[in-house]
Amino acid sequence: SMQPLVTVLIPNYNEIENVKRGVLSHVATYLSKQSYPYEVIISDDGSTDSSILLIKEFVSKHPHFKLIYNQHAGKPYALRSGIQAAKGQYILLTDMDQSTPVGELAKLLPWVKQGYPVVIGSRGAKRQDTSPIRQLASIIFLIVRRLILLPEIKDTQCGFKLVEAGLARNIFARMRLFGRVSNAVGWKVTAYDVELLHLAKTLRAKIKEVPVIWKNEDESLGKSRNFVKESLEMLFEIMRVRVNDMLGKYNV
Repeated sequence: SMQPLVTVLIPNYNEIENVKRGVLSHVATYLSKQSYPYEVIISDDGSTDSSILLIKEFVSKHPHFKLIYNQHAGKPYALRSGIQAAKGQYILLTDMDQSTPVGELAKLLPWVKQGYPVVIGSRGAKRQDTSPIRQLASIIFLIVRRLILLPEIKDTQCGFKLVEAGLARNIFARMRLFGRVSNAVGWKVTAYDVELLHLAKTLRAKIKEVPVIWKNEDESLGKSRNFVKESLEMLFEIMRVRVNDMLGKYNV
């Protein structure tokens, strides 16, 4: 009956390979050993594979876990739906592949107690199990992004972020990228991370960046990602965030 300290929010879109690896059991095992109350929300983005059946079965056996169904609209929509349902004081955004394992939460929590309502994981430039081409593309993306927005933040794209719940709801209500997503086909991420952090900064929320473990554990085949196309789309959307900012659309 106690309010959870943390809601762990995991989006799911065709993650059957990751679910089969037992990632949810790892999350459950880690959290069960913590002294604070918690909940886990899995927010499904209209998956078309059988991941939903396995998650449903898992949730039925784990009372701290909850599954939310959404129409397919992209990852930010699944996150927004989960944020609206969250009961925790803080919301941890983390990915189903657990490339940054949930145990890294222990590195983020001390900072919220020191007055940082946004604490984000940072993966560092050299990343395990990443091809040289992807590493190079990531460095180019980082340089260009820092020229456009958030020059003080090294890694906006790490999917491991802890945000105070009220602030998270405020930010997601103000996001402009939601207003322009047409019918989503396949895996859709958008530059929501950058807009989220830009809005946090606009709302004068202190942001702390903390180094975390990251190793590419993603085995999902159902996302059919085109890395180059996705990077170009994200750069275009970051430009849109910058233009929105210049037009005063984020003014508080």
